[in-house]
Amino acid sequence: MAFRIRHISTRFALLLAAAAVVPLVAYGAVSLLSLQRGTRESVVAGNSNVATRAATEIGRYISNSATLLKALAAEVQDTGLDRVQQDRIVKKYVLQLHEFHEVTMFDEHGVPVVSSGAGHPRVDVPKDTLVSFDDVAMSPIRLDEDQLPTTTFAIRLMRLNQPAGWLVGEFSLEEMWRMVDQIRIGDHGFAMVVTPSGALVAHGDPDKKALVAQARSMSANALVQEMRGRTDRAPVSKEYKDEDGRSLLGVAASIAPLGWTVIVEQPTSEAYASATVLQRQLVVAISIALLGMVSVGYLFGRTFINPILKLKRATQGVASGQLATRVDIQTRDEFGDLGDAFNTMANRLVELQEDVKRQERQAMFGRVAAGLVHDLLHPIQNVGNNARLLMRDDADAEARAESGRIVDRELTTIKRFLDDLHNIVKPKPIERFAMDVNGAVAEIIESMRTEGERNGIAVEARYADGPLVIEGDRFALGRVFRNLVTNAIQATEAGGQVTVTTSRVGDRVEIRVTDTGSGIPPERLQSIFDEFVTTKRRGLGLGLAITKRIVEQLDGTIGVESAVGRGTSFTMRFPARDDRAAQAAAS
Repeated sequence: MAFRIRHISTRFALLLAAAAVVPLVAYGAVSLLSLQRGTRESVVAGNSNVATRAATEIGRYISNSATLLKALAAEVQDTGLDRVQQDRIVKKYVLQLHEFHEVTMFDEHGVPVVSSGAGHPRVDVPKDTLVSFDDVAMSPIRLDEDQLPTTTFAIRLMRLNQPAGWLVGEFSLEEMWRMVDQIRIGDHGFAMVVTPSGALVAHGDPDKKALVAQARSMSANALVQEMRGRTDRAPVSKEYKDEDGRSLLGVAASIAPLGWTVIVEQPTSEAYASATVLQRQLVVAISIALLGMVSVGYLFGRTFINPILKLKRATQGVASGQLATRVDIQTRDEFGDLGDAFNTMANRLVELQEDVKRQERQAMFGRVAAGLVHDLLHPIQNVGNNARLLMRDDADAEARAESGRIVDRELTTIKRFLDDLHNIVKPKPIERFAMDVNGAVAEIIESMRTEGERNGIAVEARYADGPLVIEGDRFALGRVFRNLVTNAIQATEAGGQVTVTTSRVGDRVEIRVTDTGSGIPPERLQSIFDEFVTTKRRGLGLGLAITKRIVEQLDGTIGVESAVGRGTSFTMRFPARDDRAAQAAAS
């Protein structure tokens, strides 16, 4: 019960905490989700802005270089220039534009006619083209002798709307690498440039620059796959894991004139670090608030429950018979009123208990007095009447002898009654001897037949075959049998029958006393063997109590079955003795 009360106080504290904290927790959960969503949108927007600016700068850088080569092509196509003038113009351009390592002009047959370099040209008429834009063909990127990225721009020369050759320039993309290297987001966010075929041409992470030299294909990258085939130029973001298993936030933006892609990658742990810190702080704050409210609620709950605990303990004390138990609740609320009501109830219970005890004593004294008068009045009257007859001079010897016998009989009855009273207080020990149950029952039947005939009731016996030997006291058992037969005669109307049956049931000897009397109500059967309980109008109700005590002292059992209007049956069972010594002693 104490555990349940503590559990109630705990639930009360949790209820208070829930009432106060659940809204806070709900608000915190919504705030966390909003924080996560807002942080992701903010980080994605920032990274997208970086990727878009980088793509714009790289695209402008490539377009400007191609524009310069187109301007040179327009100048050298002038029909008024000879080879020497064209050669001078080409060399001047290369000297002014450091990104161009070499510029060579080829005729329509692919033969070099003008070159900024000495000796055989390093470039050639393009046979494969990576991309074309603004009439400029761009070859695949390669690494030069200094392990720097290099590409080739080629412009078709026209004269009088007829092909007149090629102007081819070797262009260094080192500046693009520097631009990519300068793109840093946080401590671990880097950018890279990927061609439409998935070839890696630049990477801002120093530890991954070797991948460019290895011509690493990035086709498996989630963003590369996402960007492939897209026609719009809107940035794309995605969270994915790299080959090392790190969770990354990637943003991709398209380089407009080339179809290349700038990808900015950043570990999600770093990208969402601020949100994670805020989330952790919010969780800690909510946890502290919850713990505080639970503690306050628990303490308040204990204070609230304490009067109930006191009332519970006092109720248990009163239930166990401690009627002096009282409660002391020092509150000016309903609990205080309840405590006062409990104390008033306890005081009233004490008064009622005293009244009940007094009434029980009065009732007991009345029953004892009535029983004494009923059981002793007739024998005493007989003794007095016969004593007066003995004192008369005209009484003959036979009358005097009869009166003496009556006086002895009634005195024996009075003595037996007084012995019953004494046995209730202090039972006498019973001496056991081997005895034949059939013989003991036969003696009682013979002595009780006369009383049965006087009341118009047949008293019969049915004996089992063979001797039924038990260990018992013939006088004590005779008293038991006499009590049961007498009760049966008194409970049976004239014309009825009382039957005593003996039998052997397993290792027990059974004696059953059955009558055809009025029976005993079911509610009285539970207490039929208690002292001072009787179904008769008069008497102390000691007979069955003494009978049960004697039977149990002989290791036996006694039970009763009854039906109102049909009769009652008392059944006794005793351990049987089958050894020859007991059989011989009983005979």
